[in-house]
Amino acid sequence: MKQYQLDDFDYNLPEELIATQPCDKRDACRLLVYNNPTIVDTYFTELVESITANDLLVLNNSKVIKARIFGQKLSGGKIEVLVERILTPQLILCHIRSNKTIAIGLKFTLANGVRAEVCAKHDGLFSVAIVDNIDIYEYLEQYGAVPLPPYLHRHAQKTDENNYQTVYAQELGSVAAPTAGLHFTHELLQQIQAKGTKVSYVTLHVGSGTFKPVSSNNIHEHKMHAEVYSISQDTLNLVQQTRATGGRVIAVGTTSLRTLEAVANNNYQAGTFETDIFITPGYKFKVVDMLITNFHLPKSTLLMLVSAFAGFDDIRYIYQHAINQQYRFFSYGDSMLLSCTNKEI
Repeated sequence: MKQYQLDDFDYNLPEELIATQPCDKRDACRLLVYNNPTIVDTYFTELVESITANDLLVLNNSKVIKARIFGQKLSGGKIEVLVERILTPQLILCHIRSNKTIAIGLKFTLANGVRAEVCAKHDGLFSVAIVDNIDIYEYLEQYGAVPLPPYLHRHAQKTDENNYQTVYAQELGSVAAPTAGLHFTHELLQQIQAKGTKVSYVTLHVGSGTFKPVSSNNIHEHKMHAEVYSISQDTLNLVQQTRATGGRVIAVGTTSLRTLEAVANNNYQAGTFETDIFITPGYKFKVVDMLITNFHLPKSTLLMLVSAFAGFDDIRYIYQHAINQQYRFFSYGDSMLLSCTNKEI
């Protein structure tokens, strides 16, 4: 088997194809349906035509928190905090940006005078104690900003508070949206269920590590940040029933896929766990048959995942077609429906 290097996952994307704003209507985006070797260019509203009553659609219901917040050091220097995870009501794991090195024990204030102190450093992240007695979720909702992906090169707008959230989001905890789900409307989900297709949910709280660049040309040296996921026994039962009856498990987004594959690697246990699963070409998929996903950044772990799922050469062919046909790329962009080509027997 070929040993892929980081440069194998590079491609040239015209800047104008990066979607900086969403479609006016969620399901108005384009949908590329790939059935090797055929590509069908359609629209997301027509997704229901590509699924059957025997299938199971699995979505990630994690909700984006307003994870970006600003403050200042006691010296007056500005500071920016991006919350990665809320560990306890008084302790957060986060990235900190400052014009000087962040020292353990650093005291600073956040918006509205809330006091904080750096406790420790963990692999590029900091644990920060919140000194004042606040409800951290309510505080971030009031004073935080939507943590838009860095490649959008713009600050969050009021409209992003709705647009960068799926219509079925329930469980607070993500610092990046599970973007494949942004295309769904309540009406489309009703159409899918009316066809007989089952719909169920998992939760994976997306960390900012999803945007972390792969720095080594040997992709297997890259370490994913651990993320928290949950799956209920009801969803597990539906997955197993679908597989037993010959239906297809369709993951909505790479986060749902990573959750389902992590569950399989964890002996199909229901509950809440952590995963740092990193899927690259050669991985044999245990659960997921089809994947709904957006178009991903060059050299990203997500591009490696879809290359593992649909085939390395196939993804290069699909992406070049998408560029030629002026598809919109990344979080607010268009979508594709892929079938798995490397399933475990």
